Amino acid sequence: MKKLSKFVDTRIGFFTLLVILFWLKTLFAYFTDFKLGVTGIFQYLILIFNPLATTFFIYSLAFYFKRSRFFYPVIMGLDIANTLLLYLNVIYYREFTDFMTIATMTGYSKVNQGLSGSSLALTNFHDVFYWLDIVIILILLLCRVIKFDPRAIGTRLAFAFSSVGLVLFGVNLSFAEMSRPQLLGRTFDRSYIVKYLGIDTFTGYDLVKSQHINNMRQSATKPELLKVKKFTDKHYAPANPQMYGIAKGRNVIIIHLESFQQFLINKKINGQEVTPFLNSLYNGKDTYSFDNFFHQVGQGKTSDAENLLETSTFGLPQGSLFATLGSDNTFQGAPAILNQRAGYTSAVFHGNVASFWNRNNVYKNLGYQYFFDASYYDTSGDKATGYGLKDKLLFKNSVKYLQSLQQPFYAKYITVTNHFPYTLDDEDKDPNFQTTNTGDSNVDNYFVTAHYLDQSIQEFFNYLQKTGLDKKSVIMIYGDHYGISNSENTSLASVLGKNADDWTDFDNAQLQRVPLMFVIPGTGHGKVYHTYGGEVDVLPTLLHLLGISSKRYIQFGTDLFSSKHNQVVAFRNRDFVTPTYTSVGGTIYNNKTGKEAKLTKKQQEKLKRDQDFVNEELSLSDSLNEKNLLRFYHPKGFKNVNPADYNYSNGLKRAEQIEKEKGIKSTSIFSENGDRSTVDDYDTDAPEQNHSSTDSNRIKITNPDANNK
Repeated sequence: MKKLSKFVDTRIGFFTLLVILFWLKTLFAYFTDFKLGVTGIFQYLILIFNPLATTFFIYSLAFYFKRSRFFYPVIMGLDIANTLLLYLNVIYYREFTDFMTIATMTGYSKVNQGLSGSSLALTNFHDVFYWLDIVIILILLLCRVIKFDPRAIGTRLAFAFSSVGLVLFGVNLSFAEMSRPQLLGRTFDRSYIVKYLGIDTFTGYDLVKSQHINNMRQSATKPELLKVKKFTDKHYAPANPQMYGIAKGRNVIIIHLESFQQFLINKKINGQEVTPFLNSLYNGKDTYSFDNFFHQVGQGKTSDAENLLETSTFGLPQGSLFATLGSDNTFQGAPAILNQRAGYTSAVFHGNVASFWNRNNVYKNLGYQYFFDASYYDTSGDKATGYGLKDKLLFKNSVKYLQSLQQPFYAKYITVTNHFPYTLDDEDKDPNFQTTNTGDSNVDNYFVTAHYLDQSIQEFFNYLQKTGLDKKSVIMIYGDHYGISNSENTSLASVLGKNADDWTDFDNAQLQRVPLMFVIPGTGHGKVYHTYGGEVDVLPTLLHLLGISSKRYIQFGTDLFSSKHNQVVAFRNRDFVTPTYTSVGGTIYNNKTGKEAKLTKKQQEKLKRDQDFVNEELSLSDSLNEKNLLRFYHPKGFKNVNPADYNYSNGLKRAEQIEKEKGIKSTSIFSENGDRSTVDDYDTDAPEQNHSSTDSNRIKITNPDANNK
């Protein structure tokens, strides 16, 4: 004990004491206050290790102050500041289930206003452990129990300590990249950076990112917006008069098919249809389907697909727009447009954590009034996969919320079960469905999870038909991005009747097709369209079906039903596809032959114009989002969304309060049904389903103000 006391009386000993104490406090926060989704021994080891590197480096900076009257105040100041940063994140996390960004700390983002007046309510008794060590150490220093060491640490030794911290960080980063490749390059959840690299690294990373974004946005000017507006105006495609408004006034239900590619439609394996129900919809008399529809996502994957559909703009060339810019960007998204133009209520149903892809912030900026994330569902036991609640349970357990939304509503379901690595519990598998035997487990399991997804959607449609909700709605179904990667397409080749040895980049490009269907019951004129288009075209198409002109908004897509629709489909990497040719890495393929095309001079000139269009379209979209140019644009009848109007943790209670205070007449399915729940109208064969009474879970929602304050 005496030796330990003498060691602490040295500068190196005091440094070691503070590093260890802060490391323990951070671990306490990790396991007590944060929910970081750690799985497996390797992730736990990284989690335990990650606070050491940055703490070691930051506290080593005190060694460069040679006089004891500077060293001790500096290292204690660093310890207090680091503890304050940790504790502020703890408080913030309790309210928002997220971590504080630089924008939040500086007051730039309005989401931090939820903390005002509520910080005391967010404290817990165990918070004393975050500060107790500092209080005790300060007392021991003042009482000279811990003595100041007058012996300075040499610059070379100080540099050695800093170097050790950097080496530890390098090791930490290497382990993190092993567990989660492209962790910093393709950020999709702040909690992942904290889980793998710690609070300090997350704050530093966010500082660099924020500075880069601020520099771009400070240089932005209105003339740059006018350039974008000129481009979108020039390429605007007027609506098809025969299709315009055929779904006017209907509810909109969007079903987001995770990792679902077009080749699954009408595909048979061992004589059995992989997706028999989706096939029946795709070819149905009330369905308007597209068989040359391509995803256009980049590194943001699912979040890019959402952005493309909600805003008709592209994701970023690197990283995720949702995660990188979404917290503070100005959007003119579908939820806000439909609410302001036609009084729609909006909601998202997704059985994953709210912070994944930064959705808890981005959805507010898009104008979503409700977000039912994993916290609204029972995801315990085997009810969830690594990416959230299983699809059958998501649809079933969302009914108590859906039935209470004010109509008309715009509701989006994000499925997850058909997600890489395509694992499914044996009890959820259809014993009558036999998949492929390619030798590649990802390919073989892909058909199994797609079959499960198909069954989930059939159960949901049965509910819609049983309650009559189908006839009041347009149901849009789309695939978000590829499921089988290019590296595994050769394993898939035999299933598609192709020779793996003959597989080319052209084949990879053609597999980027995903389904798009608009199911509009009662219309009777559905068919399969062969028009070429991409995800950026969905919003203007949907708006025109609802009888809402898209002309006043800045949208890079065009109506798929329009005779003026541009069929040049841009990929995020600047490759493109047209009805005749496919351009991959500068090589032009003939779509009919799949071989490199022999082009005339006139064809070359046409393709150069197509490439120029793709380059300009993507560059202008990037400029619009990276510089937040929409803040300069105020189309007629559109009011910019205020994210502070929404709070997804208590919105239901607020809505019920508004209903009572204002006596609002509800237009929900629940009210139309004589205040009788429709939960029991939903049938599922999900083995995990809890068949207990649902009456206690009945929720009443109204949204008369279009704000969920």
